[in-house]
Amino acid sequence: MSNGSLVTLKELDQRIAIVRDNIRQLIEQAAGFSGAGDEERNAGRIAQQQAELERLSKERDALLKAEKQATPKPPTKK
Repeated sequence: MSNGSLVTLKELDQRIAIVRDNIRQLIEQAAGFSGAGDEERNAGRIAQQQAELERLSKERDALLKAEKQATPKPPTKK
């Protein structure tokens, strides 16, 4: 993570769930708003949350890959 702290898979999953919920709520709000200013503001917020979701998903994928590489494989039987 960019701030140097270690993040667990569980924490990343929780953050991803929060961001997905934020996106859902913003889309619902956008449907109720009218006016160009509101639409532009909501589009910006949705884009920001989508970028955060993509960043968190990439971080999660990297963590899973690192965990998979660090896990010793069981010996194979001959």
